[in-house]
Amino acid sequence: MTRTARRTLAVLLALGLLAAACGDDDTTDASPTTEAPAGGEDDGSGEGEGEGDGEGATHRVPGDFDTIQAAVDAAAPGDLVLIEPGTYEEAVDVTIEDLTIRGLDRNEVVLDGGFELENGIRVLADGVAVENMTAQNYTTNGFFWTGVTGYRGSYLTAYRNGDYGVYAFDSVKGQLEHIYASGSPDAGVYIGQCYPCETVITDVISEYNGLGYSGTNSGGDLLIVNSTWRFNRAGIVPNSGSYELCYPGRETTIVGNTVYGNSQPDTPAIDVALLAMGNGILVAGSNRNVIERNLVFDHERTGIGLVPFPEEEANDVVPPEEDWDRPCEETRNDPLPDLDPEALALVLWDPVGNSITGNVVSGSGLGDLALGSLQPDLASLRNCFSGNTFETTAPEQLEALAPCEGEPTATDWSAGALDLGALIASERPPAVDYEEAPTPEPADQPNMPDAETAPAQPATNVPFSVDLAAIEVPERPEGT
Repeated sequence: MTRTARRTLAVLLALGLLAAACGDDDTTDASPTTEAPAGGEDDGSGEGEGEGDGEGATHRVPGDFDTIQAAVDAAAPGDLVLIEPGTYEEAVDVTIEDLTIRGLDRNEVVLDGGFELENGIRVLADGVAVENMTAQNYTTNGFFWTGVTGYRGSYLTAYRNGDYGVYAFDSVKGQLEHIYASGSPDAGVYIGQCYPCETVITDVISEYNGLGYSGTNSGGDLLIVNSTWRFNRAGIVPNSGSYELCYPGRETTIVGNTVYGNSQPDTPAIDVALLAMGNGILVAGSNRNVIERNLVFDHERTGIGLVPFPEEEANDVVPPEEDWDRPCEETRNDPLPDLDPEALALVLWDPVGNSITGNVVSGSGLGDLALGSLQPDLASLRNCFSGNTFETTAPEQLEALAPCEGEPTATDWSAGALDLGALIASERPPAVDYEEAPTPEPADQPNMPDAETAPAQPATNVPFSVDLAAIEVPERPEGT
């Protein structure tokens, strides 16, 4: 039986996701309804491709339809669903391709699940853009794309949802921008099970979650740039595990982010968030990631840490590295090997081939830069550290032990080594129920420009390109 048959089907059945769609689009220009980030590109024309460039119909809620769901169901590809300010107690499923769903006021168009409904907006069709609104009090996710090609979330606020704030699963060619996410037990923003993902995440504020960002088995043209991750249990956590397909996680690019204060003890949190607490950027068994020019400070454990992820009762072992370049479209249908259950009792996903350069890191309890593994030869993992500004590392002399260029000038990996056993065994503050956690209500967030008059722009031309070389280390925020 294949991986898909034994795991993905079960997950989709549990979530009700059997209507997922797929498609193809190779464009990478900017979405004209949004602003490109620093280091990004936008032609500024206000013109795009596809039926949604002002040619489709506009369906107003509640002017034409009483509910968002009714407007979405009546729409055709390329149409615009335009939502007036108000509170909408509904869970919306989107199965029409190439729609643009937009609120007229991000802070006053509020989808509210009342702690009973599952998802604010769940998208199961290609090319759907969701813009300028808030989703709160859902039992699972605020905004959710699954099994799609082409997606965009812009000017979204996700507050106090029971799993993820903004979530893209098994989806590619995406763009998440101008996002505020808080109060979720798992992650404010999550990208899972895609390779190559071909996705840009930019201009995000993620706070008071279990994890600011989590990405299981995701990567490949996946950029996390120019965003703020603060006051979560842990900040940015790319990771691996056989509980989702497309493993391992690899090739996420993390540049120009501000990451601080991620030791918050009174948030909602799943078990992984409890375990990861106190770390800024924590690479948990993910590989070949590029982490450059980030500002990281004030963490109980590590600023930028590379550690193994221990998976109990795994479905598979770590695949050989020669298979890591295969796309998810291929690997999802590989048959599972016939393995002794003892081999799956505990699988360690080690961090391999990560590059950590040019970051400014300070105020970390165990090490501004850190690398740990249970295997004795840390050098064999081929992680490298160069050109960072820091005060402490674990092990000591980490940049001399594992430089990104040239030969090592130090050899003692045991001096000041990161004690993984102590980290795993130490007690963490318990999770707080997301319905009752003292999560500050979000201040008014910036609105999408010209929400009333901008033409529909579905996610048929995403993501925009990003000039990574132009991104600099952020300035430290005032008052921190």
